[in-house]
Amino acid sequence: AQALYVDTTEVVVGCMSLIEMGCFCQHHQIKAIVDASHPYATRVSQQAIALTRKLNIPYLRYERHHYQSASVKQQDTEAIEEVIEVASLEHLLAGDYLTAQRVLLTVGCNALPKFQSWQHKATLFARILPKIKSLEMAIASGFSGDRLIALRPPISAAMETALWQQWDISLVVTKASGNAGGEDTKRQVAARLGIPLIVISRPQMIYPRKTFEIADILPFCKLA
Repeated sequence: AQALYVDTTEVVVGCMSLIEMGCFCQHHQIKAIVDASHPYATRVSQQAIALTRKLNIPYLRYERHHYQSASVKQQDTEAIEEVIEVASLEHLLAGDYLTAQRVLLTVGCNALPKFQSWQHKATLFARILPKIKSLEMAIASGFSGDRLIALRPPISAAMETALWQQWDISLVVTKASGNAGGEDTKRQVAARLGIPLIVISRPQMIYPRKTFEIADILPFCKLA
């Protein structure tokens, strides 16, 4: 992501605790926070909200649009019934959804350790980002090399189709990442192949201020 910014922009990469985030804001005299973190990175959002309240500065949450069904082709409509929405990862693991299935997990490497106890109840495959940390976490969670693939999004429908068929996948698990996160593509491929798709809902959070439009961000910053 750092490469997307112009050379004159100062970009800091890495995790921050609440204390570190506070020190950063004070050192750089931050006047407002735009929270554009991942929809499932709730800790980051909680810290940002707490910090803006402490420093008495404005906060704006930029949220990805949710999945838009209008993007699904008409001929796929009937197969959409194979989409199963679950409230959380914990809800999924507490159920019997995965038993004896050949499951493709596209849920991020941080979630993979929670599937370790399922390694002997289902045949699990995972798609991860091409990063050393992601690979190490996947292997530590019980995934062998022949059940892992490292790909950087966006991933085309053709590539999704080829991968699912190559591994003879019978069930796919993903997050409600919206069209920007490839959720629409997964739904379309699942519909065409007749493969059930489990979608883990986004965590429920109350934001002080939220927008789905990038165009709202610059005016917000100018007023800060």
